[in-house]
Amino acid sequence: MRHESYPSVLLIYTGGTIGMIENPETGALENFNFDHLLQHVPELKRFNYRISSYQFNPPIDSSDMEPPMWAKIVKIINYNYDYFDGFVILHGTDTMAYTASALSFMLENLTKPVILTGSQLPIGTLRTDGKENLITAIEIAAAKHPDGTPMVPEVCIFFENSLMRGNRTTKINAENFNAFRSPNYPNLATAGIHIRYSEHHIHRPDFTQPMKPHYLLDPNVVMITLFPGIQEAIIDSVLHVPGLKAVVLKTYGSGNAPQKPWLIRQLSEASERGIVVVNITQCQSGVVEMGRYETGLQLLQAGVVSGYDSTPECAVTKLMFLLGHGLSQKEIRHRMNSDIAGEISKEL
Repeated sequence: MRHESYPSVLLIYTGGTIGMIENPETGALENFNFDHLLQHVPELKRFNYRISSYQFNPPIDSSDMEPPMWAKIVKIINYNYDYFDGFVILHGTDTMAYTASALSFMLENLTKPVILTGSQLPIGTLRTDGKENLITAIEIAAAKHPDGTPMVPEVCIFFENSLMRGNRTTKINAENFNAFRSPNYPNLATAGIHIRYSEHHIHRPDFTQPMKPHYLLDPNVVMITLFPGIQEAIIDSVLHVPGLKAVVLKTYGSGNAPQKPWLIRQLSEASERGIVVVNITQCQSGVVEMGRYETGLQLLQAGVVSGYDSTPECAVTKLMFLLGHGLSQKEIRHRMNSDIAGEISKEL
């Protein structure tokens, strides 16, 4: 056990805009050595923290993020779990919500903060949002209650003054600094002059139990978005992809689909073949209520499972996680209807 009285935070730099500088000759953005972080963020010296860093070599663009890299992050956190009070993951914005969602399932009974952040502008530019995001994420990762327990012992995304539950978050803006939103769950904290925590919204784990890391994921999942005029041949070809095990079906409104006999037949047959089909809304916010309208009830009767108010990122990664553990179709359907890590609201 450590006996230091000052907080300790491990920075894990995976890649992304926040860790880039502009090449003066070509104008292209290139990754810099994160060992030189203090050159770009000298404010970190003012923290009375022990801050260490781990850098992916080479750093990866977030569009190249894959499940094996999520397992690598889990391995890094698990290896260093007893030596740090919190973890900050620097990550590109494009797939940050997928990574945050995956980690929320892979780090079972997490009792320390894991905060993902990044930026829309490189940290070396004059107007960068990266400095404030990084500094505040570190402060949140180190924050504790008077009894010594962490303020936010869960996987979160911090971006543009908002701390959000990771598996409730989705990227909504490619241009502005407020790139992320948690459409169906309140923010866990807001950073202004002070950082104000919404403690009754923050998950409280069992601090007497150890964190249990998971590494197994099965990516044989597909996402289908319904639209007017969608053709049976397309649905048929997708549902018969070799090795397919699960489908995230993005439907209209509160979980409605066209009343086409062929669509219900295709979904029913897929379910009978052992493919898990999960229904989420393609709206930015809201919940699936398949019993509300006949157009949703038909999906329920076809064996489609409600995803409640899951984000697309959460639904996909949760299925990968459950499939990776070799569970039966029945058990996966049950767990997709269960709240594992604060990812869905069942009080509908």
